[in-house]
Amino acid sequence: MFSFFKKKSKDTPAPHDAAPQDEAKDSATASGNDGADADASSPATAPAEQKSWFGLFKRDAAPAADQADLNVPAVAPSPPAVEPSTVVAGDENAADEEGEIIPAPAAALEERQSWMQRLKAGLSKTSTSLTTLFVGAKIDDDLYEELESALLVSDAGVEATQFILDALKKKVKSEKLTDAAQVKAALRTLLVDLLTPLQKPLVLGRHQPLVMMIAGVNGAGKTTTIGKLAMHLQSHGQSVLLAAGDTFRAAAREQLAVWGQRNNVSVIAQESGDPAAVAFDAVQSARARGTNVVMIDTAGRLPTQLHLMEELKKVRRVIGKGMESAPHEVLLVIDGNTGQNALAQVKAFDDSLGLTGLVVTKLDGTAKGGILAAIAKTRPVPVYFIGVGEKIEDLQPFNAEEFVDALLT
Repeated sequence: MFSFFKKKSKDTPAPHDAAPQDEAKDSATASGNDGADADASSPATAPAEQKSWFGLFKRDAAPAADQADLNVPAVAPSPPAVEPSTVVAGDENAADEEGEIIPAPAAALEERQSWMQRLKAGLSKTSTSLTTLFVGAKIDDDLYEELESALLVSDAGVEATQFILDALKKKVKSEKLTDAAQVKAALRTLLVDLLTPLQKPLVLGRHQPLVMMIAGVNGAGKTTTIGKLAMHLQSHGQSVLLAAGDTFRAAAREQLAVWGQRNNVSVIAQESGDPAAVAFDAVQSARARGTNVVMIDTAGRLPTQLHLMEELKKVRRVIGKGMESAPHEVLLVIDGNTGQNALAQVKAFDDSLGLTGLVVTKLDGTAKGGILAAIAKTRPVPVYFIGVGEKIEDLQPFNAEEFVDALLT
């Protein structure tokens, strides 16, 4: 997936902390059935060590016993932190010198280039408006005004836009930049610095099972995202169980069932009933089977629908009754085309559920991309994945440098 890997032995970043357990108590009771509705069972082999999303490891001379401590993020932060890396298992040609960069196989390079092309195409609307500003431009107030307009139109929001402009003016003055290309490079550095805190790994194997609660408004691509994540998880040796917690829409249950059949994954579902009970059943079933990951779909709703947000809180509490400390991940799926409304969703769902991560979908066509800057500045919830299309390979871990390069090139 990545263009190079680096041999390094000690700078392994720690995984992010899971969301704290919701301590609120709920009077509702949930069914204790162990998921007998599901026909097929998932593999029950749990890995002995923790694994990051894309299975990135470091190659070093440490004893084999030390390998279980490696938790390298799917997409590593920019230098001087650990760089993005891919290790080819059994590669005996890697040089021994510390820090030497070794090219990845051609297939990985081609795959990465294809992803970057799709990302650039998806963000082309914003990219065009930003890159043309610096063509033969003079470093004056007019340039800053045009840049401000471009950032606002890209959905970066007032706060993030003002922050970027103030930081850029300060950098231009302190470094005495006089060329438009230099100012563009300075803008790239500032954007990468702003977005890098959002770049976090989804670490597997921390709990058995790892319980993930997936939320989002209708139309954000929540159920499709669950299906894609299930396929990725299986490709990394994880057994998966899905829970059709959207009991309000038959179509949602059917759609999740299709993904379950496609991935040969069991789906816990009820034609009607309490979503919290479905979630509880799924957690109990996964514990009995030894399943690695449980993903619980929830009904799509607007954050202004307070009674439905309370229902989500109830689901979260009941999941905690099914397994102490669960849910371990609370993900919000947001549509990249919804602009500042996406920021409002992040704030509302985070206040209600305590989000641990985001998945930003539909960053193709009309998406503007600046919303990530707004999120980074006002509510920096980690962005685990971004999606640029319907195919399975169109959902990838978020990488701040790649994202900024797609905006500015």
